[in-house]
Amino acid sequence: MTDYYSRHGATLARAVDACDKRYSWTAYPESPSSKIHGEEKPRAGKARFEAMLGADYPLEQPGEMGRTGAEVSPYTGESLGITYPKMDVEVLYQAVVEGMPAWRKAGPQTRIGICLEILDRCAGQLFENAHATMHTSGQSYIMAFAGSGANALDRGLEALAYAHKAMADVPASADWERQFGKSGAARLEKQYQLMPRGIGVVICCATFPLWNGYPALCASLATGNPVVLKPHPSAILPVAMLTSVAREVLREAGFDPNLVTMVADTREEPATMPLLEHPATAIVDFTGSPGFGQWIERNCADKLVYTETAGCNSVVIESCDDLPAMASAIAHSLCQASAQMCTSVQNIHIPSDGIVAGGRKVSFDEVSAEIVAAVEKYLENPQVLCGTLVDDAILSTIERYRGLAAQYGRLLRDSAPLEYRDFPNARTASPLMLEVTEEARDIYRDEIFGPVSFIIRGASADDCLRDATTNARERGAITSHVYSVNEDFLDRAVDAYHEAGASVACNLVGMPINFAAAYSDYHVTGLNPAGNACLADLAFVANRFRIVQSKRMV
Repeated sequence: MTDYYSRHGATLARAVDACDKRYSWTAYPESPSSKIHGEEKPRAGKARFEAMLGADYPLEQPGEMGRTGAEVSPYTGESLGITYPKMDVEVLYQAVVEGMPAWRKAGPQTRIGICLEILDRCAGQLFENAHATMHTSGQSYIMAFAGSGANALDRGLEALAYAHKAMADVPASADWERQFGKSGAARLEKQYQLMPRGIGVVICCATFPLWNGYPALCASLATGNPVVLKPHPSAILPVAMLTSVAREVLREAGFDPNLVTMVADTREEPATMPLLEHPATAIVDFTGSPGFGQWIERNCADKLVYTETAGCNSVVIESCDDLPAMASAIAHSLCQASAQMCTSVQNIHIPSDGIVAGGRKVSFDEVSAEIVAAVEKYLENPQVLCGTLVDDAILSTIERYRGLAAQYGRLLRDSAPLEYRDFPNARTASPLMLEVTEEARDIYRDEIFGPVSFIIRGASADDCLRDATTNARERGAITSHVYSVNEDFLDRAVDAYHEAGASVACNLVGMPINFAAAYSDYHVTGLNPAGNACLADLAFVANRFRIVQSKRMV
């Protein structure tokens, strides 16, 4: 059997070091530029994606009872025409269990090595994955290559680094000796065995299907647990490609490929509940809507549950050095992926009497107008940044909040379709921006999925901070931002967000403020309603196995 651990050992060591020291590093190429990869790789990746269209996806799993799948490209409006195995969950689980003893006995090093090989081969299909993600999740090509490709792979490798650290903390054996009274010394030889929990179900989201797919797969598989991947009905193909790679590597390494399987479905015939309710399901990883995530947390108490959902991510503006730079940073978040990211900004809090910007007093209206103008600037070339809408329901959401604008405040910027020369039928919408006061908190305190945002007029900077942090504590937040040149205010803001269980960034400009860096940023705190798990820390992996021991007299 190939020693994958030795083959990729240097990569794992670098990932562990990066996690320990929290510096900037990536193991995978983040840009699809032909200047880096040449002309052939991008062309071949697109050809491989197109070859999968209009056909049965080649995934042989036990328990197939037909075909399923109804993915439609949000760029073309046309069906992908791909079908996947429709699974009998009971038959599938019976097959999955058969491979578990050998996988458990393989030991941490072998399991981690195989996971490293899976990630490496997935990195080799970044171009076809980018097209698959683009035409299911609606991301732009560049975002699909990086955010759902290289960055997601880094999160998987990060989880492996923590799995390595957690399992390495447990010795295989120990010699123990102690004196008991006058009877002499007792000498024991002790053996410690890592025992996996059981089958892990990974429920992937529509917009970033592999963002939790890679880390959840690696965290469970490396610690000895088989994995059943459950893609969102609108974004199956990227998950199917990961499943195929994982099964291929397992088979080549001499293990049962059914240690990694996939259960696809459609909206009309969902398959999630049979997986959640199955008594053999021991672990659930979920990324998606807050409502369903909270339902899983409440109703799957007999299972180990890791959730990442969403919150009303906020910006509090007290003052700034450079108004255009700050406005540009905020506008980028409002436009990126059409605000369909868990890190997208939604609520922008500004004191009603304005702020000091660059040493001069600037009114509330001027700050708002600067942010709107920055949005317009990004929309001059929207396809790369905005992508498309993953779901028709987002258009209904935009229409609803357009109707609420006059009731609760006023419309600062209306939403409209975006024109993409290459994709005239793309499902798109530019940002809808409302100006409201804190009296409208009932309509902005929950996450609104899609390009809807609020510029909120607060009585003072302290009132803005209080409102934003209260919302984070009570409704959840994954990213929070504060802009201020006042060190005292910044210190109070950081303390307030931390007490609300939220992380916060101060004065970010000149970079995508949505960006969460693997190996450095702890993504989600687990301390507010936006999720109970973090990508990634030791807690994300350490409880996926337990320790049993034996001891005998020497």
